[in-house]
Amino acid sequence: MSPGDIIENVTYNELVRSSKECRPILHRARKAILDTQTNMFSQYTFCNPLTHPRLPTAYLLAVGGWTNGHTTNEIEAYDIRANCWFSVAENDEVPRAYLGTAIFNGSLYCIGGFDGAEYFNTVDKFDLGTNTWQEVAPMHTRRCYVSVTVLDEFIYALGGFDGEDRLKTAERYQPSTNQWTLIESMNEKRSDASCTTFHGRVYICGGFSGDECLRTAEYYNPQTDQWTMIASMSSRRSAIGVITYANHIFAIGGFSGTSRLHTVEVYNPCTGTWHNMPSMLMPRSNFGIAVIDNRLFVVGGYQGFTTTSEVECFDVETNEWSAICDMEISRSALSCCLVYKPGL
Repeated sequence: MSPGDIIENVTYNELVRSSKECRPILHRARKAILDTQTNMFSQYTFCNPLTHPRLPTAYLLAVGGWTNGHTTNEIEAYDIRANCWFSVAENDEVPRAYLGTAIFNGSLYCIGGFDGAEYFNTVDKFDLGTNTWQEVAPMHTRRCYVSVTVLDEFIYALGGFDGEDRLKTAERYQPSTNQWTLIESMNEKRSDASCTTFHGRVYICGGFSGDECLRTAEYYNPQTDQWTMIASMSSRRSAIGVITYANHIFAIGGFSGTSRLHTVEVYNPCTGTWHNMPSMLMPRSNFGIAVIDNRLFVVGGYQGFTTTSEVECFDVETNEWSAICDMEISRSALSCCLVYKPGL
């Protein structure tokens, strides 16, 4: 309920107006709603019993990207309960597109990317409790079109483009020591790929080698510091979305070298095979991807002629895609991640 609804439907209600007990409750409720709208991720919001959310247990964040011919630093959040997007906070950070993001220990990390002129090796950390930004240790290499994921106590940054070459190098960041360490390089150069984790391994699929869009995929074993090739996808996919969902690895959309894709294929690590799944409602590349409330969401992206604000989700139980609320701004080259709310 919005403050406007409270004013119209509650404040002037005769029963409420005549009750001394109701007035302080109404005042606290209005203050709580206003505080929630102005500072969505404050500690007050999480701890106040009036604003402490029951469901969902997480928000989906859409960070950065390319919109209206320029990069953006806009961060939007999706509330699955209300099926709506809202702007989290304005910030003075350098706008980034083709970045990677990760949530670790209550902070959002924005990694690498491109501002239209410069390719970044820098990493910015946003504390979701205090709403403050801090620059942390930079990567060893500038990485635009970078693939980022979290496994155990590390944030991994794989491949990308440094402004001159497509990269096969990879590194990982340990927040507790604020240090990046190079790991074994991948078998192939990959920019515009996408990665995920499954059973203690990091999987990366597709991308662009500098010569062609890739259908290959491989995984990293941190115990042995080795990369191993797996079965190739049926389609070449650059600017792809890859995520673990329903005990499988989903490879979604992307660019084949000739067209944007709406097709989906899924890898079963137990059998080492790929199979097709229902296609998205629309083709898209360079989109955000996340799993929340046991549904797989794809966010924004590029359709081949324009960026989009459209969002859709896949439910493995119904085996269907459905459209949901659009973002407030149209963007591609964004990155998505989940914020799990403390205390839930």
